[in-house]
Amino acid sequence: MLQQLPAGAFAPWTQLNKGASLGVGEFKMSRIPVLRSSFHGLKVEIAYNNAIAKTRPRIVFCTFRSPYRGRNTIKKHEIIPQNTDLPPALPKKKKKPYPVPLKKIQQAARADKKLAEMGIEKPLEPPKNGLLAQDLIPVAYQVLDSWKVLIKGLAQLMHVVPVHACSACLAFCSECSEIHVGLIGHDIQDCRGTTSGARRSHHLWIKASINDVLIPIESYHMFDPFGRRIKHETRFNYDRIPAVVELCIQAGVELQEYPSRRRTEPIRMIGRKVVEMGGIVEEPPLCGSLGAELDTHSASGRFPPPPKEEVPAVARETLFAYERVKWGVRKLMRKYTVKACGYCSEVHVGPWGHNAKLCGEFKHQWRDGKHGWQDATVDEVFPPNYVWHVEDPTGPALTSGLKRFYGKAPAVVEVCVQAGASVPEKYKPMMRLDIVVPEDEEARLIA
Repeated sequence: MLQQLPAGAFAPWTQLNKGASLGVGEFKMSRIPVLRSSFHGLKVEIAYNNAIAKTRPRIVFCTFRSPYRGRNTIKKHEIIPQNTDLPPALPKKKKKPYPVPLKKIQQAARADKKLAEMGIEKPLEPPKNGLLAQDLIPVAYQVLDSWKVLIKGLAQLMHVVPVHACSACLAFCSECSEIHVGLIGHDIQDCRGTTSGARRSHHLWIKASINDVLIPIESYHMFDPFGRRIKHETRFNYDRIPAVVELCIQAGVELQEYPSRRRTEPIRMIGRKVVEMGGIVEEPPLCGSLGAELDTHSASGRFPPPPKEEVPAVARETLFAYERVKWGVRKLMRKYTVKACGYCSEVHVGPWGHNAKLCGEFKHQWRDGKHGWQDATVDEVFPPNYVWHVEDPTGPALTSGLKRFYGKAPAVVEVCVQAGASVPEKYKPMMRLDIVVPEDEEARLIA
């Protein structure tokens, strides 16, 4: 491209220009590549008509950045770590950390207080205003169906895969809840029972039940979560059902045994005070107990062992149902409020916690047995219950000297893997499948 510049754009050379020669000339522009893809380059070649200016360089390079055109469309592959450790065990003599940073909680409280002082209602969206989130109703039904499949499949697999539980939690206390999936119990000395000192922290293994693998986290069923709060004196008037089932009921699942109030008008709040909730509706009498397919109690006796050729298929179906329940609970808890005690394992599904004085953990005397409610996490509603991973179920028992080479996995995943299901990718780092467990004599030589 050749262009003629106007003559008025240049000035003759003088000493005041300090060697710069400006005069009438022609320049050529051509695009050149540069190092960074976000830049564009131009090469300008100037042909001067001034004889003195011909001794100066004739080529000038200039670049400019192209305008921002949004995010890069190339997605980087998620890097899965080779080995990961489990989250550290929280101390008993300390309150659990808040899932939401305390600074954000205080900022939200100050904003609500400011609106209340001005007499402005608090803006609420479903389900915070008592109405159902219509897009989460199918998710709730999927979670409940997967919960049924999980209980049935796990009860059938426990007839095939041996699972052991520490009997110290039954005979002496509830401090040791260790379980082990394998033909024989492990020899790792990590029993936390009150009499473990006499046994040098060895476990007392017995046959485990489904409640040892799938920890039953129960919650009070409430006909109206925004109605009267449960008091300590009225706690026996409410049934306790699995927290996963109660979460599904409040998310839109209709169960004849446990009805729930469905509001047509939203509630109104100013600050922390409910100014309009549509009145108090009397709870209907309960029609019966929870269905057997939704309860883990005596599930092993209700479901017989599957045929030998169908065990791998049942394991895969159970593992898929486990992941489906975990996915659905996480999705429901993003909108539906679930509270957990910051000191014990109590969980309550609803906007506010109950007032039953049942907490017996750290400094419960100072709180008169009341729970310290805070937002719950998915692991508190649907705990994973990690166990040691056994690479060879027919091999020797695991020992304390080699436990740093062993991995862990959720109990349900370990049962399904030993029954024939493939290991999901996200559990491979914590199971440490790429580590070769050495012999006892070789372990001392490893740094």
